[in-house]
Amino acid sequence: MEGPWVEKYRPRTLDEIVGQGHIISRLKRYVEQKSMPNLMFTGPAGVGKTTAALALAKEILGENWRQNFLELNASDARGIDTVRTNIKNFCRLKPIGAPFRIIFLDEVDNMTRDAQHALRREMEMYTKTAAFILSCNYSSRIIEPLQSRCAIFRFLPLKGHQIKERLEYIAEKEELDYEPTALDIIAYLSEGDLRKAINILQAAASLQEKITEDTIYEVVSRARPKDVRRMIKTALKGDFMDARNLLREIMILQGVSGEDMVDQIYQEVSRLAMEGVLEAETYIKFIDSIGEYDFRIREGANPRIQLEALLATFLSE
Repeated sequence: MEGPWVEKYRPRTLDEIVGQGHIISRLKRYVEQKSMPNLMFTGPAGVGKTTAALALAKEILGENWRQNFLELNASDARGIDTVRTNIKNFCRLKPIGAPFRIIFLDEVDNMTRDAQHALRREMEMYTKTAAFILSCNYSSRIIEPLQSRCAIFRFLPLKGHQIKERLEYIAEKEELDYEPTALDIIAYLSEGDLRKAINILQAAASLQEKITEDTIYEVVSRARPKDVRRMIKTALKGDFMDARNLLREIMILQGVSGEDMVDQIYQEVSRLAMEGVLEAETYIKFIDSIGEYDFRIREGANPRIQLEALLATFLSE
């Protein structure tokens, strides 16, 4: 069985990493100097944090990188025992054919506060033999003493054209038959997450021989943007019943969840504001309403009732 394409096409060097040029240029200096401080990579999912850590370790440590590299996922090993045993035992050993050892801790924002405080002590004790790379989605969940001991790199969501270029590269390697607009749709739906985009592409490739827009929407169970926009404009015209029927059609026939529907309504309302269709004051009111009904749905309220109520708030404008 062929493995996931996210692993098959994961960049092996810093030069191959998509986007994040402001970060890659600084990491290359560490490779040139064969030295680096403790690092913290923070940013949304699927933007290259783990890939950058692996590529940096390989280029700094050279051929013996496996013996001198420890990767732990803090979601699984999140307690203080992990710090006191696994990390401490690894740091105590001298590096083998490399300037130092590297410990990569992924999803550090899921570690307990006690474990984070213990980790702070380990980072102080083994500065001569080991360097740490911490990765997280939310740096605000990391205690200040840890943040102050690291050089912080903030990864940004990837741009649509960067994602599309990578998808075109993978499609060429896999000899896929696809419509160019299908890749545009994937880039739109992935929202800056390249891992998500590649997974969508692989799922679509396994469904049909030719990848089309319909294939993509079937895979992701998301509404077509034009349908969401038509529903919003219908509500803005004051025709609630037609807007409600469009909502039900999207949710039932296209199988869209309440949370995804709110996200797409937010995206289309934002685009209408950017295009000048909505005035600033109206846009602010809509965002306030969308936030309120999104909270209700995530707290367990009936999605369809809440979304119909959200459409009703559009009528007054």
